[in-house]
Amino acid sequence: MSTPLPVILPQRLRGTVHLPSSKSLSARALVLAAISGGALPLHLSDCDDTRAMQAALQQGQGLIDIQAAGTAMRFATALFAARPGADVTLTGTARMRQRPIGILVDALRSLGADIRYADCDGCPPLHICGRRLRGGRVTMRATVSSQYISALLLIAPSLDEGLTLELDGAIASRPYIDMTLGLLTAYGARAQWQDGQTLRVEPGLSAPDRPFEIEADWSAASYWYEMVALAPDSEAAICLPRLRQPSLQGDSVVAELFRPLGVHTEWTAEGVRLTKGRRECPSGPWEVDFSQCPDLAQTLVVTAALLQVPFRFTGLASLRIKETDRIAALVAEMAKLGIVLTSSSDSISYHPAAVAPPPCLAPIRTYDDHRMAMAFAPAAYRFPDLLVANAEVVSKSYPSFWEDIQSLLR
Repeated sequence: MSTPLPVILPQRLRGTVHLPSSKSLSARALVLAAISGGALPLHLSDCDDTRAMQAALQQGQGLIDIQAAGTAMRFATALFAARPGADVTLTGTARMRQRPIGILVDALRSLGADIRYADCDGCPPLHICGRRLRGGRVTMRATVSSQYISALLLIAPSLDEGLTLELDGAIASRPYIDMTLGLLTAYGARAQWQDGQTLRVEPGLSAPDRPFEIEADWSAASYWYEMVALAPDSEAAICLPRLRQPSLQGDSVVAELFRPLGVHTEWTAEGVRLTKGRRECPSGPWEVDFSQCPDLAQTLVVTAALLQVPFRFTGLASLRIKETDRIAALVAEMAKLGIVLTSSSDSISYHPAAVAPPPCLAPIRTYDDHRMAMAFAPAAYRFPDLLVANAEVVSKSYPSFWEDIQSLLR
């Protein structure tokens, strides 16, 4: 275990930060490039999750360790199930071996896949014997993780009959499904919503004329929105190149979510420029449904609480099954800052109260969760003695995060 990292932030928050490419787009484009036989995408994300996906594709047989990359585990499960001749066992970290995957496995089995649990039913490791899958019509519960849905959609063009996917229940993280449809279209597939609960992908895929170009990561941008919101510098200005509007990434909604918290987004030819604006928070508790952008929840919880904005954030059920139970982790770590959160199975609430933090601030635990480390780092503007344990966990999605902060101190 590494020594906790003291978080030192620039008091004069000015400069340009080059964000990593989107790991969500990278994972999808890698799968589609592998299926279509096309060139690798340009500007692939340089993070643990993307490297895990690339390594799995390159290895292709035998025991494949996905490590902690949840997206790679789900996408690789579908990809190898539909690849004739593949004989793989997918495994990962101890936490990964506890993360549910039964919904996806059941759906793939209904399409003819040969997948067996190597240990506990419902979780990795998985032994997969790839074969040509017939495709057809599948019904899947839609309330847990959109990655199960995207995994099926990505292999759908390789299925003999394509795929008609009926979704049962409220759809979690729909923008990620729309992202997958956008990537499929870029790779020549015919993929669309037939109605509000049904998706259809026809068989057939073709590589684009030129390599697909990955845009910068909006999830990573959220931590710089938080920096600007909490920084004491009234003239704070951060430029983030390669962010696009419109974007395939649902987390681009972060620009709207941070407007009430006093962060202004200016669109430029290069990307965006963030500056301080006027806070426009509602007089009562601020209510936001994060079911379509759950990866932004930790960032907004920390920011709003430190700005003493009362809130009730809902649509967070999927946070229970991420790298850690993110709801429980937020409640525990915010308590170290003297901030009391209340939670339910799918919500977090905050009401400002005069609760002082302990005189000796314990390091913030990250629970092997990259987003815990990055969401709490800007809290050092309010708590200069803040320490983050296992700070290196940011390599999962944003390897240069700490270096980018350091670059603004010079």
